[in-house]
Amino acid sequence: MTSSLSADWDFEREIRSILLRFVAFTILLVNLLLGGDEGAEGTHLAVVICYLVISIASVASARFLPGRSWLKTLFVILDALLVALLLYAHILGGPVTENHNVTTTSLVVAFILLNHVGLKLDRRLVLVFSCIVLVAWIGMLAVTAARHHTADVVSFVASFFNQDLGLTVSYGFTAFAIYLLAKDHDRTRKEALLADRRRLNLSRFFSPFVVADLQEGSSALELERRNAVIMFVDLRDFTSFAETAPARELATVLAQYRHLVSGTIFAHRGTVDKFIGDGVMAVFGQPTPMEDDADRALECALDLVDALNDWKHQSLVDGNPALNAGIGLHYGTVVGGVLDSGCHSEFTVIGDAVNVAQRLEALTKALNSPLVISSALVNQLRKPVPPALWVAQKEVALPGRRLPIDIWYLAHESGRIVPSEETYDTGGLQTALQRSSFQSPPPVAVGIG
Repeated sequence: MTSSLSADWDFEREIRSILLRFVAFTILLVNLLLGGDEGAEGTHLAVVICYLVISIASVASARFLPGRSWLKTLFVILDALLVALLLYAHILGGPVTENHNVTTTSLVVAFILLNHVGLKLDRRLVLVFSCIVLVAWIGMLAVTAARHHTADVVSFVASFFNQDLGLTVSYGFTAFAIYLLAKDHDRTRKEALLADRRRLNLSRFFSPFVVADLQEGSSALELERRNAVIMFVDLRDFTSFAETAPARELATVLAQYRHLVSGTIFAHRGTVDKFIGDGVMAVFGQPTPMEDDADRALECALDLVDALNDWKHQSLVDGNPALNAGIGLHYGTVVGGVLDSGCHSEFTVIGDAVNVAQRLEALTKALNSPLVISSALVNQLRKPVPPALWVAQKEVALPGRRLPIDIWYLAHESGRIVPSEETYDTGGLQTALQRSSFQSPPPVAVGIG
């Protein structure tokens, strides 16, 4: 995902530059009509005409050849040469015996075009323009001093350091100030673009609320040990489907599935840790733990059961493959934050809780259940669980783990269907003692107490 901030910024700056060009042209034309540049009328007229042509060419290049930085540099060089031409008309264009003071009109032109380049907010262009004008201006003053005073070095220096040189130095200070402003703007722009790219990258994995928290402070990105809820979501028999499905159909199914899962997770303020093929790993409580992490995670899992069921049935109607999904949910201690791997840094969580959640998800297939949760998660709930066809099992062994755990799972794929007293079904896996400690009133609904 790429940032749109840079393109919008460049487009707005280009439009502003085009408008300012024609404002500058209007000022140049008014100065020509008002007069005040005796002996340089022809040169001033040529400057106005050339500037109009350059402005039209600049607009055309922005329209038909966008993004060509060398063209922008070329137009700035041409603008600087126009200023140098106008300075030449006033400083060196007349006879040696005449007064060669720079007129107000020529100064206005020089500062107008300097401001125009400065408003591009590109320090490179400011440097190119100001250097050409200053070198030409100082060189012309040196030639003028040499023309009038050739007797000795002292006379030359006295003639060179006059009022005109003071104007040149003032122009140089103005150009330097504009350069510093453009430099600060470049730095601010780069920081803003970096922040925007960072925000877009974070938004792929975090809800908008979490992204805002991460942008306000980066302490949550540091690796540290914290409690969190880990969720694994996986499609069953997806590998078999992927082996025979056309690439386009495979991409469509996977995109729909990921969009559905990640959207539901974000809606409950969870974090998508990673996508692994058809698997999704999510975290609640990372990077910022909250008191209701367990409640939101379970609510999210139940919503996903319903949403994935609806998606499966709609896929059948549309003639697409109907794939079941399994969800595993566990609460435990993890180490979370940015894991630096040299060329690639990853924001993730690691720990035994991750392995348990993944194995609970794998257990959904054996139990023919869409959702399996651990007792550790149940113990962290702060409010009653929405009633559903829950079944409890104690001391369930998980592959690769020495100690068994207690689990609860949905007995049917129907998700949150609330059973009546007559239709309540434990699947033959729940003992009377387990049921008495597991159920909570009202008797028509099964919940976790």
